Formats: sequence, C-alpha cells, structure tokens
Amino acid sequence: PSRTSCTCYWKLTPTPPPKFSKMDLTNIPSGVITGDALVALFKAAKEQGFAIPAVNCSSSSTCNAVMEAAAKAKSPVIIQVSQGGGQFVGGKGLDDLGVDKMAASVAGSVAIAYHVRSVAKFYGIPVVVHSDHCAKKLLPWFDGMLAANKDFFEKTGEPLFSSHMLDLSEEPDEENIELCVKYFKQMVPMKLFLEMEIGITGGEEDGVNNEDVDPEKLYTTPEQVYAVYQALAPIGEAFSIAAAFGNVHGVYKPGNVKLSPEKLGKHQAYTKAQLGCTTDKPIFLVMHGGSGSTDNEIQEAVSNGVVKMNIDTGECVKRGETW
Repeated sequence: PSRTSCTCYWKLTPTPPPKFSKMDLTNIPSGVITGDALVALFKAAKEQGFAIPAVNCSSSSTCNAVMEAAAKAKSPVIIQVSQGGGQFVGGKGLDDLGVDKMAASVAGSVAIAYHVRSVAKFYGIPVVVHSDHCAKKLLPWFDGMLAANKDFFEKTGEPLFSSHMLDLSEEPDEENIELCVKYFKQMVPMKLFLEMEIGITGGEEDGVNNEDVDPEKLYTTPEQVYAVYQALAPIGEAFSIAAAFGNVHGVYKPGNVKLSPEKLGKHQAYTKAQLGCTTDKPIFLVMHGGSGSTDNEIQEAVSNGVVKMNIDTGECVKRGETW
C-alpha cells in the first residue's frame, strides 16, 4: 500500500520474545510517576530483576504508540525526549523564524511532558517522563526544563517531568561529578530523579560523537562509579548511573566492541565493599547503546542492577521497516 493510505504498526520479529518473570508493582500507581513512587519502581526493578524500557519520542503519536504497547504488555515504560527531538516537536520552522534552538528544544520537550501527563492515566501503567542525553553544550536546554519543573511544582507539588539525564561524560570526571552535584541539589527539592553518565558510550547521539574513541575507554571502572555514588548519595537516593561496559549507540556490527555486562557486577561489589553494607546491588544502573545486544547480555546486565534500558535505535529501525 502507498504511504498515504496505509496504517503503520511496529513490525514484529519472527523470533519468540524472551520470557520474563511477572512484575509485582503493588503500591506503584499508574499514570506519570515521580519522586518516591519512581524510586520505588526502580527498587522493584532491581530486586525483581527487570529493566524498564526507555523509548525516545518526538511526537504525540509516538508517545501514544509506546504507551499502548506497554499497556498491552502490562509493563511500566519510560517516555524520553532528546534535545533534537524536543526541537522537532517545537517545529523545525522555528529556525527560519530566528527562534533560538535551545528555546525551541525546551518548548517541544515541555509539550511532550504535558501531552504524556494528559493521557498517561488512561493506559493503566506507570509512566516515566524523562529527558535524554544532555551534554555540557546543551545545558541551556536542561536549565529551561528545570524552570518548567519549578513552575509546575509550585502549582501542583510535583515536577512536570519525572527525571532528567546529564551526560557530561566528555568532560573530566571531576567536572562531570561537580556539575551533577550542582544540578542534583536543585532537583532533589522538586522530587526529580537524576540519571548521569560516567565513562564513554561509543557511537553518536545528539551531536556527541564517540565513533572513533579508543575501545579501552568504553569501560567505566568501579572506582569511577563509586566516586559518583560518594558525591550524590549524601544529597539523595534518587539517582542512577549509566556506566559504560563496551556499549555503543546505534546499530553496530557484532565483534566491533566487546560488551562486558559482568563489569556491572564488579561495580556493585566494589561499592558494597566500600560502604560495608549488606545490599548486594546498592546502585541503580542504566544501559545505553543496547542495540545489537544478545538476550543473554541484556539479562546479565539486568541481573547486575540495570533498571533502565534505552531501546531507541532498534525501535526506530523496526518502525522504518514498516514503511
């Protein structure tokens, strides 16, 4: 059928889906969740051994499709927007009108958040509204979203978004952590969750290009992860760490890098030892660059404390194949 007459659906793969244990989401509300409810969801994921899929959306239609699929699967889901996606929602024509790119990105990202908040409750599942990678050069976008959160919080007692990601992994570790601390202190009073990245995820995303990076730099060390924990934990528990373990953004050829999810277990063990605690997995971990990963690699990462997994590229490819 022609593009103008067909209805497009996500293409199903011919292989049977992996089997997952049933999730117990008792006491976690449906609709957009924030604050303590979001922390409780991530704790349930870590304890029960599942990760929540995070899908980048750049229109109300893609948001709805993701929530519909999650509702059918009876699964929580994360709707996330990138700086470029936010700019697209704001309207590419704004460039021609002389509107600042960051202002357009903020407006589009906020529009996505308001849309999801308006309809999420009807899908009967927990929904997280999240912003994706924010490099240092994109901090005006981050600042604009924080301002929108503050305005919403003052009116409702909760933030507009559920969480935000700072990706300052291109900067020296000391500066990365210092800026995360600065922003986390602003976020905690508004019940916002912070995701940060330390170590380098290969490939390219939102203008951050690590395609030619030294493969050895694709692996975060336990000491780096613990340094983040030491800095953020005294401020609050609502944070996660995207630690690199050989993952690469985009679709990559098998063998190009070695994915080492067992390193995530070492991060947990090191932090546990430093803290002297009884908890085997004290850290919320995040998996980026999962396209092309095997089921076994994903399951091992999840067993080591990954509670959120980005699946953007894989889903974009599937949607593109339907046209």
